[in-house]
Amino acid sequence: MFEIIKQEIAIIRDRDPAIKSDMEVFLYPSFKAILKYRKAHKLYEKKHYFRARLISQRAARKTGIEIHPGAAIGKGLFIDHGHGVVIGETAIIGDNVTLYQGVTLGGTGKQKGKRHPTLEDNVMVGCGAKVLGDITIGANSMIGAGSVVLNDVPPNSTVVGVPGRVVKRDNVKIPSADLDQVHLPDPVMNDIQQLKETVARLVKQMEE
Repeated sequence: MFEIIKQEIAIIRDRDPAIKSDMEVFLYPSFKAILKYRKAHKLYEKKHYFRARLISQRAARKTGIEIHPGAAIGKGLFIDHGHGVVIGETAIIGDNVTLYQGVTLGGTGKQKGKRHPTLEDNVMVGCGAKVLGDITIGANSMIGAGSVVLNDVPPNSTVVGVPGRVVKRDNVKIPSADLDQVHLPDPVMNDIQQLKETVARLVKQMEE
């Protein structure tokens, strides 16, 4: 455990410019949440499910960061600020991943099995972003603040918007013609239009 604490202190010191001393790390909610996750995850792997959930739920109440003990998290996870972060049971997180406040790595329904995202190494997810379902975010990718990502993202990509769209890949911008997030199809308006057309056909048939 001492080695884990040293590693977590080094991670936060390296990636948070606001920190002034090692002692400050012990005040960070993310530091507490990740240490509790590491403990709970070991219990979860040994099938001590209740004890694992008890630890994780207490940590969630104290820190505002909810990490399911079943999630698989690599080395170097950094959760900045962190309040409102949710990491689901079947989420897989690689090494050196950064999450900001309000991030959700969630599912899209009640299905069993793998239903949460996989984040490969060196991924950054901006504040308030939602990454949902059994999808993969490729290594070295960045998800912009407030984005909602429902599909796989290639490595070395930048994603923004709702729904999330790749705007840069391998440091090359995607042509703006492919990024029109204003004139997206509206399924509700499409349904209304179809109903109008159906009613018009029925009225015409009755008149005939």
